[in-house]
Amino acid sequence: MKQIVLLLLVIITSCGEKAKAPNKAEKQEPTKRKLAKFEPKDGEVLLFVGQELEAVGGLEEYNDGYLDHFDTPAGWTTYTNINPGEESFGRIQEGLDGLYETHDWGDNDYNATLQLEDEDYKDMALAIGLQFVNHEEKVADGTHDKYIDQLGDFLLSLGKRPVFLRIAYEFDGDPWNHYDRKSTIAAYRRIVDLLRAKGVNNTAYVWQSAGKMAPDEEHLENWYPGDDYVDWLGISFFNGWKKQKMIPFARKKGKPVFIAEATPTSSDLINDPEENQGLTKEMKLNIPEQAEMAWKEWFVPFFKTIDDNPDVVKAVHYINCHWNSHPMWLDNPTFKNVDARLQLSDTISKRWKAITSKPKYIKSSPNLYTEMYNQQ
Repeated sequence: MKQIVLLLLVIITSCGEKAKAPNKAEKQEPTKRKLAKFEPKDGEVLLFVGQELEAVGGLEEYNDGYLDHFDTPAGWTTYTNINPGEESFGRIQEGLDGLYETHDWGDNDYNATLQLEDEDYKDMALAIGLQFVNHEEKVADGTHDKYIDQLGDFLLSLGKRPVFLRIAYEFDGDPWNHYDRKSTIAAYRRIVDLLRAKGVNNTAYVWQSAGKMAPDEEHLENWYPGDDYVDWLGISFFNGWKKQKMIPFARKKGKPVFIAEATPTSSDLINDPEENQGLTKEMKLNIPEQAEMAWKEWFVPFFKTIDDNPDVVKAVHYINCHWNSHPMWLDNPTFKNVDARLQLSDTISKRWKAITSKPKYIKSSPNLYTEMYNQQ
């Protein structure tokens, strides 16, 4: 009798173990997705810096910026627009401002051609923020096609230099952008279609949310132009970084994330307990106490976000800006008390160099373009 009982126990145990076997298969790593255009492998991050001439430096007349104090990053960021006739801090925009000539629309000087012609920029990728606030319908219906065609000529003139084009960046950044959703999606698609038809192939298309403004992933889905039109997903990383929904959204879409705008800001919890769009603390890196606060409250979470998401966060852009000296930001609740120039603080500079000197951070090199194209 005992032998029969023991035999039954062995059979039951054996069956139980066989029943559990499929769970091991369920825990296997999922099949790796195909890398997006210019996307580095997991654990590597393209390092960009911006955003205007003074902030980036490396030029004869602009010689106290990031490039004058730190190793040359993988790329830099500039901005332009398709909103001819719009007034911006005393300047009437012409369309594609700041690409060919020096223009200041309230955020200091921009001139991408000046940078492109300089030897210090020869092995750097370029990220372009393209906005068309109040003109999304004209972009969508073809009225502004000539500007898209001119932009295509500019991109083609860059040869193999990799470009990240952030179309309608911070599309959900209300109230400062106030884009119409349907027209903006149509405009985004039209720009991509026309540039592709023109033969532009050195450009990755980035769809960038303001980050903290997205209440949920449904909001992002409602604005999404479609997988065929988006190479990278982008977010801004300012004081409301905890509210971002883009990283989990990117995993669902199988797309990499570009932290496309980032500068040290931290909410004033007394006047802005919900970390919305309100007043941020004074954060000037030339003041040691404020630099230390910036490190603890912003830099540490910034680098942690990168380290915690090696499969998704593949590019970052630090804005090395003297925010509180530019007319555009003097009354802005987020940036009016911020000076984010890394070189102002020896402590911050040493920490920044120590972290970004790690192999995971991709910088400028003679082989950069080849390596970026080989990832495709």
